[in-house]
Amino acid sequence: MKERIIKVIVSIIILLILTAVAVVAYFMIAEIETTIIPDESTYTCNIEQEMYMNRKVFILTPKNVEKTDMVILYFHGGSYMAEITNEHWSFLEKVINKTGATVILPDYPLAPKHDYKDVFSLVVPLYNEITSKISLENFVVMGDSAGGGLALALEEKIVADNNTLYTQEDSEEINQDEMGVNQDYKLPAKTILISPWLDVRLENPEIDEAQKNDKQLNKDTLKLAGIAYAGSDGINNYLVNPIDGDLSKLKNITIYTGTYDILNPDVHVLEEKAKTQGIQINVREYEGVSHIWILKDDANENELKEEAFNDLIDVLNANNN
Repeated sequence: MKERIIKVIVSIIILLILTAVAVVAYFMIAEIETTIIPDESTYTCNIEQEMYMNRKVFILTPKNVEKTDMVILYFHGGSYMAEITNEHWSFLEKVINKTGATVILPDYPLAPKHDYKDVFSLVVPLYNEITSKISLENFVVMGDSAGGGLALALEEKIVADNNTLYTQEDSEEINQDEMGVNQDYKLPAKTILISPWLDVRLENPEIDEAQKNDKQLNKDTLKLAGIAYAGSDGINNYLVNPIDGDLSKLKNITIYTGTYDILNPDVHVLEEKAKTQGIQINVREYEGVSHIWILKDDANENELKEEAFNDLIDVLNANNN
């Protein structure tokens, strides 16, 4: 009897291991992309779908309100591993109906099949194409969670790439100390980050304290997603951890964060780093709310959700009439 029980246990363990291997193997080769798209007969925005470098890019425009000149480039969250969800569609619908904005929503490559290099191979040329066609004074970059981290890292890279080009072309004529004074970095007028993931290493000691109240995110699980996104060489790269990037040329950044979010402590680290680099980040911190609460329907958080959403709309609409 004892041997039979041992054999059963061993068989179950082997089955679990094989199942886990099969799941991992599937996701390593699977091309995950967004398949949930709202029904336009009930969705109050127009949705166009274009292909850009073999990935979907959704263009959302108002259907029932007057269209404005505002253009929002939005990066969705999901630990760099999940596609656009109903929460994103619903949130963006509300934003568009309050601002009349056009939203550009790229379905960027996802881990574990793709890493940060694949993502930036898409989003950098897309960003440059967008900014070549619109007025920057009407341009906003937004993102939630992983998408917030991606948004910030992208702007840091735009600055770094322009600095490289600038020094290559003008290093003999212009002193390094003057670099950036007359440089057009093609940055957005505003950047809005919702519960951004700023450091995939999650080494901030205050995260463990925040974990006690965070019922949505788990540090260890999230670290695995970060490793997958970083690939073989990106775990310490600022493109994966924008908390380490150059913030000195960025402007008009607003962050919405809740204290019951394990990503909240790194927001304060970023805020302090920004101060040392001479810029001010507008941190809107809400006590007792969870990760990306602005996008979610939670009866316990709805009052602060509405308050934060209305504030976000005010930030978007300021000087954009």
